[in-house]
Order: sequence, then C-alpha cells, then structure tokens
Amino acid sequence: MPLVKIFAKQAMTKPIPLASLQSKMCQIWGTTPSTTKLMLSRVEDWTDESFQEDCYVDIRAYGKKERTREVVLDGMKKVQNSFLEHNLVANVRLETYEGERYFHVPPPSNQSTDCSK
Repeated sequence: MPLVKIFAKQAMTKPIPLASLQSKMCQIWGTTPSTTKLMLSRVEDWTDESFQEDCYVDIRAYGKKERTREVVLDGMKKVQNSFLEHNLVANVRLETYEGERYFHVPPPSNQSTDCSK
C-alpha cells in the first residue's frame, strides 16, 4: 500500500492533479487506487532551496522481495517523470517497510457522519 505524501508551498500556483498522479503511481508500482493513497499538504516554507523543487514527494511502500533497489530507483525516476509531465519538479524520497510490521485500521464501512455517537 503505497502512501504518497506530497508537500508543496502554499504560494505555489501550479495545479497538482492528484487523480492523474494516482493513476500513474498505480501503473508504476503495480497497485490499485484502493491501496494507493495520495495526500497533498500545503506548507508555508521549507529549508534548503538548493534543489528548487515544486514538490517534495515522500513515499512509503511495502518492501516486497521483487522491489529490489534497482526496481525502486527506476520507479522513483518514473514518479519524478510523472510529476514532470504536469510541469512539476519533484524531489522524491521513498522508504520501504517490512510487511509483517505494518498495521492499518480503516474506518468501518458503515461509519456514521454524526460525530456525537
């Protein structure tokens, strides 16, 4: 389940098309939209302007045995290119985790919208 956190400065005016990027991430990593979540956070500022990126992209993904170092590095370049297709310069970071140490509790499917319950 890749989690893709995208950080962009609040002042940036370029659009960040999450649905299109999610589709690309699914193609790159061989996943589905139901397991590939993209989250966009607008930030006031960040340190070190040496890269001049539009977005900082932080990815967490399951460390499958077929996701070798070479496969992951190639995938990261593809992620960077998918952002570039939308005129966005991305600084990409990826961290894999061990499947046996991953836990996830989604909300119940019949979750009420009434917060007082």
